Amino acid sequence: MTMNGTRTIANMTRIALIGAAAAMALAGCMQTPEEKAAFAAKQAAPTAVVMSPTKGAAPTQSGLATYPDGYPSFGAPLTAANVQMSDEEASGLQKKLTALAAQRKAGTISEAEYQRRVAEYRKLAADHGADTLNEINN
Repeated sequence: MTMNGTRTIANMTRIALIGAAAAMALAGCMQTPEEKAAFAAKQAAPTAVVMSPTKGAAPTQSGLATYPDGYPSFGAPLTAANVQMSDEEASGLQKKLTALAAQRKAGTISEAEYQRRVAEYRKLAADHGADTLNEINN
């Protein structure tokens, strides 16, 4: 065999090995739908867990749990700081905003009226937190 033939065989073998390694590496990256679903389940947000109070802890008038000796207990279940928006309220607001966008697209509402309503909603969003805090403090 000549020197050129040996080099050609060596080069072809090298190329075949590189190709096989690349194919194996790419095959290792592929996931089945079950594996993708399991990974997505791991990445999902955790669900809230409400713990029951520990032994001896009874809620007081202020709502804080204390032990019989008067020391506070942090074993009482946590509650929300304020009333949360219900699904009905959220869907009602979504319908209002969808209707407003549809009116703008159809041209049944003027651009000035649309901008006025958008400014009203933005003002409500900006001031709602401060207004609620003032209401809670009073």
